[in-house]
Amino acid sequence: MPPTLASLVHHSALKLTVLAGEDRLDTPVRWAHVSELVDPVPWMDGGELLLITAMKIDAEDPEAMRGYVRRLVRAGVVGLGFAVGVNYEQVPNALIEAARAEGLPLLEVPRRTPFLAITKAVSAAIAADQYRAVTAGFEAQRELTRAALGADGPAALLARLAAHLGGWAALYDASGAVVAAAPEWAERRAARLSADVERLRERPAPASAVVGADPDDEGADRVELQSLGTGRRTRAVLAVGTDAPLGTADRYAVHSAVALLTLTTERSRALRDAEQRLGAAVLRMLLAGEPEHARTVAGELYGGLLDAPFRVLVAEAATAPGETEAAEPRDAGPGPHDPLGGLADALETAASRVAEPVLVVPDGGRLIVLAPDGGAAVAACAEHARAIETRRSAAKSRTTAARTPRDRTVPATDDGSPDVVLGLSAPNVAVAAATAFHQAEQALSVARRRGRVLVEHEEVAAGSVLPLLADEAVRAFADGMLRALRDHDATGRGDLVASLRAWLSRHGQWDAAAADLGVHRHTLRYRMRRVEEILGRSLDDPDVRMELWLALKATSK
Repeated sequence: MPPTLASLVHHSALKLTVLAGEDRLDTPVRWAHVSELVDPVPWMDGGELLLITAMKIDAEDPEAMRGYVRRLVRAGVVGLGFAVGVNYEQVPNALIEAARAEGLPLLEVPRRTPFLAITKAVSAAIAADQYRAVTAGFEAQRELTRAALGADGPAALLARLAAHLGGWAALYDASGAVVAAAPEWAERRAARLSADVERLRERPAPASAVVGADPDDEGADRVELQSLGTGRRTRAVLAVGTDAPLGTADRYAVHSAVALLTLTTERSRALRDAEQRLGAAVLRMLLAGEPEHARTVAGELYGGLLDAPFRVLVAEAATAPGETEAAEPRDAGPGPHDPLGGLADALETAASRVAEPVLVVPDGGRLIVLAPDGGAAVAACAEHARAIETRRSAAKSRTTAARTPRDRTVPATDDGSPDVVLGLSAPNVAVAAATAFHQAEQALSVARRRGRVLVEHEEVAAGSVLPLLADEAVRAFADGMLRALRDHDATGRGDLVASLRAWLSRHGQWDAAAADLGVHRHTLRYRMRRVEEILGRSLDDPDVRMELWLALKATSK
């Protein structure tokens, strides 16, 4: 530890005597400084032991001494050393009383003790403390390195780091979830910092933050968060909690842990990149209808995934109208700037927690995922979509609130568009991988048309076809098909559109349709002949009837 006033008093060669401030001798001393100025405060940094002989001050003037000592205390001076036998044979009472009143430690320095000896003693103690810190830091680095290279990897490293700091340590993955903590109870403490970790992850790496003590926690601590990763994107976050600010040795240990965990994270990332290339090859074989070759290539890494029903997910980054659909690199950064990367991290993290195989393949501006049906990755996909929908609703609410009648000048800058659009296939097996992929693409197309974040293929297959008509191209086609009939009706020469709708809804039953319209069946027959004449198409053709019915439904209000 650094030198204190007490250690200097106990230094046998200095022969210092305490005259005031006996209860504050444990205060650390940053340096010993000699100054005979009447006001040395402008040259003080705080933490100094000031040494004087009172060459230029009237040490016997009580008023002057009270002002002098008060200024020193406000400047952060931790002690005052007064040399006797130079200008004064003993320390004046006025100075002693002023020091006692302010609680400033006052040390009497005998004539035979030069100020240089005190300065050397402080300097030597500081150097020794720094040497001990560096030595302890190197020893901690060796211990942490051995732990990182062991079978338990990051978990063992965190345990060593927590023991060295006398506190706790935790590691968060790229999604912000706690993956390891030491001691075991620290996992609950670390989980309460998820919001702080999320804010740190949104900043470009490297980044750090200090979180104040938790007022609701009896064992209030001080937490430091450090991002991990060599690029601008945070790969993981290290948290350390202690009951006091980190010392020099502790700081060395934390920096070593950051370096080792970064190496571990980047090495794991390189392995995942290799797995991703293998996964891309497996996916190509599955889509080409070669499931057996795909199983052979997948081996133990993805083989289990192909032996049970799985789902295919196709995801694309959402783009606002007029924007180009360009994929950003996975390393661009977390959050809204890299929506596909964030989704991939969420799915991979959820799968890794339960040792579930999952195949994640970036494909240009899309992300293709094969995940076990009913597994953690599929559940994480649904949760990710719900989170985006929640953000989208909140953004729309803020926009609506801003554009009130009293404030029409506020622009609607956020339309709440989702940052990804997802299509999920029905459960399929390896031999039907191409079918599953096609289902996912269909679901993705429907999600885009409906403005949804996630659409599952079962939802499309089980629902009505009518919502699919909510497309401008379909409406334009329907308007073109019915325009001649509407123009006819606009002249007041008959209600052909309503008559056609009633006849089609009654499946061509003349009496029932005529009753619905309140006209004679012969009148209805005449109107249907007019429809055929105007359109130039026969109502006996089932395709024509189908097209007309869909056109009526697409243009109905």
